[in-house]
Amino acid sequence: MPRKGDRIRGNSPEIIQAARELRQRLTPAEVRLWNALKNRQINGFRFRCQHPVQGFVVDFYCPACCLVIEVDGSVHDSRGEYDTARTEKLETFGYRVLRFGNEEVMENLDKVVERIVEGLGFGGIG
Repeated sequence: MPRKGDRIRGNSPEIIQAARELRQRLTPAEVRLWNALKNRQINGFRFRCQHPVQGFVVDFYCPACCLVIEVDGSVHDSRGEYDTARTEKLETFGYRVLRFGNEEVMENLDKVVERIVEGLGFGGIG
């Protein structure tokens, strides 16, 4: 019989703990987007916040569509190669990744949500 923690396959206890800690320290842009995503507000789809996926902690994840959403702040300016490699790795596992900048989320949330709705049409298994 599966244990409660077995639903997050492919993740170490350290990754799961990191996700828990990150949920407690969301950036203002992540909080703003989370307030738009939580409670099935977007077409009834459920999103998870700071969720472990294949050894990574992603900002937001929709299991029904295998959709990963990342909100990138200035720290990502110097991590372009890492972020690209991470996105490519997630895509090889069948996830679709959408990236938004902090400014985009803070200044144009409606457009961000519109792009997420488009991304939900991707499909896949969750």
